[in-house]
Amino acid sequence: MRRQQLSQSNIEVSALALGTDLIGSKIERGRSFALLDFYHELGGNFLDTGNFYASWIPGCQGGESETTIGLWMKERRNRDKMVISTKLAFDYPGSPGGLCAGEIERECEMSLKRLQTDRLDLYQAHRDDRSVPIEETMEAFHRLVKAGKVRILGASNLPLWRISEANVIARGKAWTPYSVIEQRYTYLRPRHGADFGPQIFLSDDLKDYASYYGLTLMGYSVLLRGAYIRADLHLPVQFAGPDSVERLRTLSEVSLEAGCTLAQTIIAWMLQSKPAVLPIIAGSQENQLKENSDALNVTLTEAQMQRLNTAGNPTLNQGWIQPK
Repeated sequence: MRRQQLSQSNIEVSALALGTDLIGSKIERGRSFALLDFYHELGGNFLDTGNFYASWIPGCQGGESETTIGLWMKERRNRDKMVISTKLAFDYPGSPGGLCAGEIERECEMSLKRLQTDRLDLYQAHRDDRSVPIEETMEAFHRLVKAGKVRILGASNLPLWRISEANVIARGKAWTPYSVIEQRYTYLRPRHGADFGPQIFLSDDLKDYASYYGLTLMGYSVLLRGAYIRADLHLPVQFAGPDSVERLRTLSEVSLEAGCTLAQTIIAWMLQSKPAVLPIIAGSQENQLKENSDALNVTLTEAQMQRLNTAGNPTLNQGWIQPK
């Protein structure tokens, strides 16, 4: 699996990250180990987890994903071959959540302990916390970097203006800024006013910001948990409308032309977009991970990328130019 750098750091990650929200919980430990092994055998080295995974599942308290990954790395003796991204800010039993200095320092220690490691490669703010001054949050993160417990910082589910303000403050004080941005993202575009709760969909403005500053973009829920292909699942209501109908039609046409699956076309489109978005993939079966990994062998033509990008926007399809 090909590699790329995270932002301007010296951290190299595989082109596909593995989402592990259900590892060690809904997916029991033995099956989790098998999936982690298979992903690693494919050449993957980038695991995306979070401190509260999977506290929303009955019987789980949070920390199950990190704990399982830590046990797997210890048993396989491969910590130095893996890049670990984890997050904080959502509440779960024993943690009130948020981004105050005390919470950041305490939860970092908890994640290090569960992961059985001495550093977090990427540590991310998982949601906004406007009850805490940005200066307090960024200084606390920077102390962890200076102490060698964290390598680089990321922001997930934060609006653009908050990321921008945090980075202006951090640069002004010579602290570590956010260099990775992870948001919800997929090929379909949300309808106007769509509400994803605490999750934030990757916007064009945020893409522009990341491109200008050389930040790495990551996308989660990229395949809508199978809703693109499973007849028993409906597309989320946030994507309902004629725009999605047209984009799904174009997606099917391009997939047929390229000789690949819908999932592979979406992943290839993300990786070939400008700026590129690194997909977080997931699955409970090895064949799902293999299908996603094979997307790295798909090369879409410029014409196909153009059709995918403009589908659902008739003014772009017709070459419409706004009058001066």
